[in-house]
Amino acid sequence: MDRRQLLKRLEEAWEALKESYAGLSDGELLEPGVAGVWSVRDVIAHVTWWEEEALTHLPLILAGGRPPRYSVTYGGIDAFNAKMTAQKKDLSLAEVIGQRDEVHRRLIGETRFRRRLRLDTYGHYAKHARAIRNWREQRGRSSPRLRARRPGAASARAPGH
Repeated sequence: MDRRQLLKRLEEAWEALKESYAGLSDGELLEPGVAGVWSVRDVIAHVTWWEEEALTHLPLILAGGRPPRYSVTYGGIDAFNAKMTAQKKDLSLAEVIGQRDEVHRRLIGETRFRRRLRLDTYGHYAKHARAIRNWREQRGRSSPRLRARRPGAASARAPGH
């Protein structure tokens, strides 16, 4: 996959992730239970810190190195996620959204992407977009775009959205 294809795949998955929570109120974005005890806000923070990790380790990877193993450095991926959750728990929704936009802009602007580099960030987006869509569906809060895709949908917009 060349850089152009990678960026296209990233952008498509990024937009699908953002669409998964489009139209939710601030209160809904803060409601726990989307992924375990995490809210949509927590999922956004999670995706952002993994994009930060990608940016942190990119120079080492491009130089042919391997990033440290999370099992060695943190006791595993779950331990790293717990550490980062604790670090980000006091950020406001506005701060999390601001970090999301700034870090993603830096990731997309990274000019050192190489064909051999496999930053599967887009797969991570898709996993969390699915979790958010499932959570919305369970609560009858599907996004306007999803409602429009359903057979027989009369309108892409539901009352109150």
